[in-house]
Amino acid sequence: MESKVFSSFVNFMTKHTSAFIILIAIITIIDPDLFSWVRGNIQTCILGFIMLTMGLTLSLNDFKILLSRPVDILIGTCAQFTVMPLLAYSLCKVFGLDNQLAIGIILVGCCPGGVSSNIMSYLCKGDVAFSVGMTTVSTLLAPIVTPFLVLALAGERVDVDAPSMFLNILYVTILPVAIGFAVNHFYGGNENFEETKKTMPLFSVLGLACIVGGVISAVHPHIINGGAKLLLLTCSVVFCHNTFGYIIGYLVGTLFKFSTAKKRTVSIEIGMQNAGLATVLSSTFFMATNPLSIVPCAISCVWHSISGTILANLFARRDEKKIHNS
Repeated sequence: MESKVFSSFVNFMTKHTSAFIILIAIITIIDPDLFSWVRGNIQTCILGFIMLTMGLTLSLNDFKILLSRPVDILIGTCAQFTVMPLLAYSLCKVFGLDNQLAIGIILVGCCPGGVSSNIMSYLCKGDVAFSVGMTTVSTLLAPIVTPFLVLALAGERVDVDAPSMFLNILYVTILPVAIGFAVNHFYGGNENFEETKKTMPLFSVLGLACIVGGVISAVHPHIINGGAKLLLLTCSVVFCHNTFGYIIGYLVGTLFKFSTAKKRTVSIEIGMQNAGLATVLSSTFFMATNPLSIVPCAISCVWHSISGTILANLFARRDEKKIHNS
């Protein structure tokens, strides 16, 4: 009985991630000291744990799927690392962002797909295997591609330590994912392990909430000093970046004649970024000299979870409407 109740709670938290993140964001704005402990190495460790939970979902079958669908994965990954970085760069020009905010949105654009995108693909009846494949490949490529793109697009605005960024991404993404995969490979099928693994989405959501709370706590003074103008400007850029990512992602799927499920997946994968990683990179490499760079990352952490849930629900309702009409 207790197991069923807890399982229901995990499912509830997974499906209502955005609402929980919004709640944490509001609470932190009211009491910024609540998550002031989420800084530096603690923040990095939390993100590493989230990536570990992703690794726990991977098996040899997932990599076999990657090998069996190389063209789909190639198209999706190339779109991931071209659409969002170029969109971020273009929006910086259009909105006339100063260097600090521009660095933040470019960081978000250059990061791999978000871990929760797999959940969103599942909720909207997308191609989950394709989603896992795109997230996995973009994450594996991130240590090399993300520093290169940040250097190319933001190097004129700020000094970019690409080698150190490569190592940081390696430690915070690839290593935890590899450990998670290895644990799942050797212990997968074990009853106790499988039961434990079912709780991982809950801790992933809690980890993301802590990162969001920590970031808002860190940028709270800057947001207060910048006022409504800074907040409105940053929210507008994040909204455009994310929304155009969804739209262009769907168009990419249409262009290559993907199925409806695959079009939904590539839309979500491209639009949703690993803003948690962008947050860690901003706080590690840029916040000391460019404190406002973390603001777009923080807002993206919150908004991507909200918009991903909204889009997944819209896709799901479209299916329900078709069934009802038929």
